[in-house]
Amino acid sequence: MDDLVIRSRRAVLPDGERPAAVSVRAGRIAAISPYAADPPAARESIDLDGVALLPGLVDTHVHVNEPGRTEWEGFATATRAAASGGVTTLVDMPLNSLPPTVDPAALAAKREAAEGACAVDVGFWGGAVPGNLASLRPLHDLGVFGFKCFTSDSGVPEFPPLAVGEMRAAFREIASFGGLVIVHAEDPGSLTAPSGGGYAEFLASRPASAERLAVERVVGLAEETGVRAHILHLSAADCLDVLAKAQADGLPVTAETCPHYLTFCGEDARSPAHKCCPPIRDAANRELLWQGLASGVVSCVVTDHSPCTPELKRGDFATAWGGISSLQLGLPAVWTEARARGHGLHDVIRWMSEGPAALARIPGKGGISVGNDADLVAFDAAATFTVDPAALHHRHPVTPYEGRTLTGIVQSTWLRGVPATDAPAGRLLSRPEAP
Repeated sequence: MDDLVIRSRRAVLPDGERPAAVSVRAGRIAAISPYAADPPAARESIDLDGVALLPGLVDTHVHVNEPGRTEWEGFATATRAAASGGVTTLVDMPLNSLPPTVDPAALAAKREAAEGACAVDVGFWGGAVPGNLASLRPLHDLGVFGFKCFTSDSGVPEFPPLAVGEMRAAFREIASFGGLVIVHAEDPGSLTAPSGGGYAEFLASRPASAERLAVERVVGLAEETGVRAHILHLSAADCLDVLAKAQADGLPVTAETCPHYLTFCGEDARSPAHKCCPPIRDAANRELLWQGLASGVVSCVVTDHSPCTPELKRGDFATAWGGISSLQLGLPAVWTEARARGHGLHDVIRWMSEGPAALARIPGKGGISVGNDADLVAFDAAATFTVDPAALHHRHPVTPYEGRTLTGIVQSTWLRGVPATDAPAGRLLSRPEAP
């Protein structure tokens, strides 16, 4: 007997959207049947009717900040927000926690902090910083999904950027064991201190040319070293032709963007809640990013959930912390904008579930397929709501989406066939090859 059968007239499957019945047994998808068929007997049967059934989202860009800066965010609050937003798997960034995840001892501290606290499944990135070259292979062997580095100041002193020679050495080392490097790409020589506290001054201090120069450098080093490289939180559409050429040339270079770059434009930036690095650019740039997604040059949409205390978000655009909290809102934010441009739910799932799972090579995630984990989401794609910070589960309800009307409501989330409630049933994930 199956544990659960969920029927939907809008099941989003790897080959498209259609009516289906999804059977779950022992936490995995056991069968996918026609909606009207009689599936095997099950202990529980749910009929969503016209509510869409999606695979759980995979968010590979989340700053949980625990341990060390748990007053900013933590595993319990972040993963509860994730579950409420239809995210069933996340991969935690190696900063802004203390210590940063740059050696085996720091990874052990991170896993200890997360153990028993997570409402969804959680994996970990390692970090590549000056002086930790000898720790990269041990971290890889311990199961991190790849290595993050910065080309410019990270914003926290304990995670410094790599100079070009250090990047080359790290890329070679990571390539030697078949690893993945993920890069915050902004050229440090192109960045300046804002000349004032307004958004125009902040935007001018981090021009699109800074991203393009850094992306060109990453592409060149990927070609030289053979490393698999991924560009994080792409905001500048000026980089799309560089990435398209690299991909056409067969280089293993991919890119992601984020819901805020696809939703907002610079004219929307009224308060430091909109501040992030790289910055939100103009409306024409936003539309070009959507074209980059449609063409496949950009393969993932992830949140870059980067919270802090409310105090750090006060002040002006020159002084406030640069980070946007959207882990709970990413799916409806992207769906709202995607449907307005003629995209379907299958496109959103390709960008927010399949693509990130493939990037990090997380087995059993990213799609409603037989054998995969039964990570499932009931999503009312027609319902609308107005974002109320009081309804958000991340630690501090500061968000640029406040008061914005979004389309799409997550009704239920299942983790391996069990409702993802406040109970911490999430597992800590490692690369499958790790011991």
